[in-house]
Amino acid sequence: MAGNSQPDPVDGGLEVTVDMDIQDTHFIYTQTTDGSKKTLDYDYKRCNGCGICIEICPVKAIEAGPLLEIATGMDAPPVIIDQTKCTFCGMCASFCPVRALRMDIDGEDILEMEDYPRLDSKVIINEKCLPCLLCEKACPEEAMKLELTFPTKEDVAPFKEGQEGEISVDMDKCNFCGLCAPLCPAFVLVEREPTPDNPVPFQDLLVDLDKCDYCKICEDFCPEHAIKVKGKLEAEVPKISGTLTIDDDKCTRCGWCREVCPYDAVEIVKPFEGDIELIEKNLVECDPVGCHGCFNVCPAHAWYVPPDKKIDVAKDLCIYCGACEKACHVRAIGVDRTGVKHTLVKDLPWSAQWNDAIDTIHTRQRTRPDTARRIEIETGEIPRPEVHEIATREGHEHLDEIRSRLDDLLPMLEDAKVRFEWEKNHGGSVRKRVKKLGHREG
Repeated sequence: MAGNSQPDPVDGGLEVTVDMDIQDTHFIYTQTTDGSKKTLDYDYKRCNGCGICIEICPVKAIEAGPLLEIATGMDAPPVIIDQTKCTFCGMCASFCPVRALRMDIDGEDILEMEDYPRLDSKVIINEKCLPCLLCEKACPEEAMKLELTFPTKEDVAPFKEGQEGEISVDMDKCNFCGLCAPLCPAFVLVEREPTPDNPVPFQDLLVDLDKCDYCKICEDFCPEHAIKVKGKLEAEVPKISGTLTIDDDKCTRCGWCREVCPYDAVEIVKPFEGDIELIEKNLVECDPVGCHGCFNVCPAHAWYVPPDKKIDVAKDLCIYCGACEKACHVRAIGVDRTGVKHTLVKDLPWSAQWNDAIDTIHTRQRTRPDTARRIEIETGEIPRPEVHEIATREGHEHLDEIRSRLDDLLPMLEDAKVRFEWEKNHGGSVRKRVKKLGHREG
């Protein structure tokens, strides 16, 4: 779908053209000048309506859509961008916690450019990682990809029928790392839907005795020594190896991987610091099953319904984006952001605006330049113009009506803002009429 093009000449004769296009779920805004091209890409399906971009925009070019309705199922953009106001500063793209907004300059993403500050959040996998299957299976955004590189049981000891032995699994020791299943087809993991209060993606481990030949490889392979086998070891036991990668485009820094990891192998640097609370007096009207708004907008999937409460949130998973607060129609959620993790704001002409934007993320009070162009009058009250009495003469039967209308008009003319707006919108035509009148009188 083609958009609109708006040429805008600026000082020095430079022409700026702004285009808007819609491609699938993306609203694409392009600012083109003689020297460069900036592209702002807004994926409304990825946006969760947290409103941070609205709060930090220095020119109020972004407005909220119908967030309550969107949170409960309406298909519409959570925010609306006015491309006629947008200056393509990039602040919204730099601080969007779910990467629904992206901006590039001449094809280069501003998140890769040193002059643009950005959120400094990350997931760190340390040396304690085996790796195992838990984080990949638990990740609600499917942002983690595990590639195991060890040889399987079939590679080192092909299955032999008719072997006798015994095998048992101590479930008190088993942490559901899941490595036995890709090692040997005799192990079957029973999956479950992870929840914020229990992120483990498996609920049981079964052994298919028809596929087990009691080779004992699994016994020595298990990192928790939870498997015991009566049999004969006739092959070398593989060493656990593999590669775990994280897709930054999908990862929301929620911390499910940290919570599910039994080896303390995951460290999380979240984009924001803060706190989240439930406002008990408003929870009376909360209907988590019927509404589900907070569930639908949360990028961390931190909400759940416990057996003993109407609703709850796993604070360790929350990233404090604030989307749930805006989606709650009974105002039962409060989010307080107290800090922002970001890269260095370089000492550049626009650094003050970037620092103001960062402060706004937790204060929610944006300092914006005054664009009203108002004229401040410091001389006190403006004296009312002297009104001369006009003698009533024959043919002036509307004189009383004229006086009445002037009495209504004069107070408005005393307001400097009203005069400015009037002169700005009608000054040209007024001056032309005055000029013509003066010529006629001359």
